[in-house]
Amino acid sequence: LQPARSSHALHRTPRTMALSKLTLAPARALMRQAARGMARKPIVGGNWKCNPATASSLDELVSNFDGCAQYLDKCDVYVCPSNLHVALVKDSFKPGIKVAPQNCNFTGCGAYTGEMSVDQIKDMGMSTVLIGHSERRGEFGLPTPKESNELMATKLQYILDQGLSCVFCIGEPLPIREKGVDAVLAECANQLEDIVPILKSLEDKSRVVIAYEPVWAIGTGKTATPEQAQEVHASIRAWLSTNVSPAIAKATRIQYGGSMKGANAAGLLSKPDIDGGLIGGASLKAEFISGIAAVAPKP
Repeated sequence: LQPARSSHALHRTPRTMALSKLTLAPARALMRQAARGMARKPIVGGNWKCNPATASSLDELVSNFDGCAQYLDKCDVYVCPSNLHVALVKDSFKPGIKVAPQNCNFTGCGAYTGEMSVDQIKDMGMSTVLIGHSERRGEFGLPTPKESNELMATKLQYILDQGLSCVFCIGEPLPIREKGVDAVLAECANQLEDIVPILKSLEDKSRVVIAYEPVWAIGTGKTATPEQAQEVHASIRAWLSTNVSPAIAKATRIQYGGSMKGANAAGLLSKPDIDGGLIGGASLKAEFISGIAAVAPKP
């Protein structure tokens, strides 16, 4: 990984906008942040992606989240099951743990084969949707059209108009990371530009969570160092301050996703601009709760 270097890329102006861009882990670091009077409530989520292969495995995976219930007064927790499994598990988690589908369409019900609408998600009692994951944006060579920044903005507005909240994913692939941190920040800003008007008009700032996921770290075992992750998170927040508003920048929660697990969660979550984690593969492992117990004190 390239070492982080000083960057003011978020404050340069391209086109019309500045560029400079579990189970879960309610770790001790999150508790320290809350104790310091941090206004942003930490948030952690588990993304099961297209797993598990059998519905008979769901009860065990759900039980992995039971231990998170004791932290819900200090940390928001959500889980993203596969689309086929959402209805099977949405009422199975401890109260307060939210179930968030991994995607939605850009409009309501109708002739949209293979899609699911926010109207349907809302009717089933769910209040959060995840969109923009790198696997939907064309990474990993999936043979499907990638979802554009414009489409992400349309989906976000649709989600908010229906009264739901959104986890909005952004991040950079390895070739961009290898160009240095300036290129990383420029790519993140590019993925946020289309939603600036939406963020400016948003009254409840907690309804949009940004999940920064360096694509090169997703499922690879590689993780950005806490210092690398903090630099990007702080720069995203500075970009929001310049291009949206200082108040929204201060209030918006920014998660880190990219091979976060029990062994590295405390270091990442100790940073002031990292407000939680979006966990992939580790959210499928029963032993990950042991990692949480090692770093998270009992309330």
